[in-house]
Amino acid sequence: MLQAADFTIRLNPADDVVIARVEIPEGTTLVKEDNVRVVARVPAGHKIAVRDIKSGSPVRRYNQIIGFATRDIRAGEHVHVHNIAMGDFDRDYAFCADAKATEFVAQPATFQGIVRSDGRVATRNYIGILTSVNCSATVARMIAKHFDNRLDAFPNVDGVVALTHKSGCGMASEGEPIDVLRRTMSGYARHANFFAVQVVGLGCEANQIASLLSTQQLKRSDKFAAYTIQEKGGTMKAVREGIARIEAILPEANRVKRETVPASHLLLALQCGGSDGYSGISANPALGAAVDLLVRHGGGAILSETPEIYGAEHLLTRRAVTRDVGEKLIRRIKWWEDYTARNGNEMNNNPSPGNKAGGLTTILEKSLGAVAKGGTTNLVDVYEYAEAVTTKGFVYMDTPGYDPVSATGQIAGGANLVCFTTGRGSAYGCKPAPSLKLATNTKLFEFQEEDMDLNCGTIVDGKESIQQVGQKLFELILETASGRQTKSEVFGYGEDEFAPWVLGATM
Repeated sequence: MLQAADFTIRLNPADDVVIARVEIPEGTTLVKEDNVRVVARVPAGHKIAVRDIKSGSPVRRYNQIIGFATRDIRAGEHVHVHNIAMGDFDRDYAFCADAKATEFVAQPATFQGIVRSDGRVATRNYIGILTSVNCSATVARMIAKHFDNRLDAFPNVDGVVALTHKSGCGMASEGEPIDVLRRTMSGYARHANFFAVQVVGLGCEANQIASLLSTQQLKRSDKFAAYTIQEKGGTMKAVREGIARIEAILPEANRVKRETVPASHLLLALQCGGSDGYSGISANPALGAAVDLLVRHGGGAILSETPEIYGAEHLLTRRAVTRDVGEKLIRRIKWWEDYTARNGNEMNNNPSPGNKAGGLTTILEKSLGAVAKGGTTNLVDVYEYAEAVTTKGFVYMDTPGYDPVSATGQIAGGANLVCFTTGRGSAYGCKPAPSLKLATNTKLFEFQEEDMDLNCGTIVDGKESIQQVGQKLFELILETASGRQTKSEVFGYGEDEFAPWVLGATM
């Protein structure tokens, strides 16, 4: 049984708050915190003041500002949205101040990957059907559905998947919105985890297939087809065309073999969804530890979700390898400030009701926990949404905070595996990249075990260190890249989660 001394977690000696490891009853004395007496029940994962905080004063967690007291807070009080709020303060970007040489391992780890003819390495072997517009979504799904339960003779093919979306028309045929859509589609069309891809359009949409191919330098081949419903003569003729093309290429797709390749071929997409008060204590820093290991083994990782690093961007600029890289990140932050203002919103609207129920308050607090996913190595580059990631090491990609949209951009950028932390129990998976789900607390892992791949709650429980769980996760990443199915793959998640970022007005 837990003793009163074990009820809380202190992250930094300078912090004004500690985190409740379990629900703490009113009247409990926190022995480790100078016998502070809890004045009201505090839910698990929530914060308790360990000293008096004056109204208007900053409140610190991680030895960083997470908000400002909206009234006087007494030691022992529950600190949450009723007495803490967002506020403006200056960040010290200190560009490159913490950048340091990466210590690479002498003998990199390996996994069993699929080596494509051009040298790229895949973790899965799918055949994909993309749509230029929502109007061709039904045809794409009909083609994919034809192969349901018909791939027994092709055990090395992971599936035939239709990735559809709601855009492609009702928009300008030139400009940033359609550029982003085309860049996303191009990233998927080229993704190593697809053996072959076909693009199906309607024929009269704004996102014309001819323009898609020319602007993205995509060329038709035996593994890349593109056609429209109108040019084929209607729905069923277009469906038959797609089925025939896939049937013809399945035997070749099935001939792929896995072979030993270095971990440098792995590019992780880092995601968190349904975050709680434990996210920044357990799963996120454990993922960060795994990222550090992967970078030292020559691989790479993509941190994203710009609205969810807001207020913590100064921790990333300090790790930038050059001032230009750091300033690229700040330019994206400024873009988001303008973007949200134009739409009558604000950056602090990001924490969801579930985040708050789990113990988080402002976007500052959420962001400080979220950046922990990126580990401690140098920030080597910053990319725009769905840009191809060509740099090894830890990078940043500008995306929304909404998980499916964010991960879609990362996978378009080349990520061949996703690591997704959650404290509330997000249901998520994606194709063609497998997604590992990491639980921030043991209660969630045990309650939703069929969805969770790893319990990081052992850190909160005091049974394992961040580094121990990070090592365990690194090994699980290698196993998953070698073909081990994730929980979300078993359920079949991944087609509906394809969600390109929609910019601008729908006309």
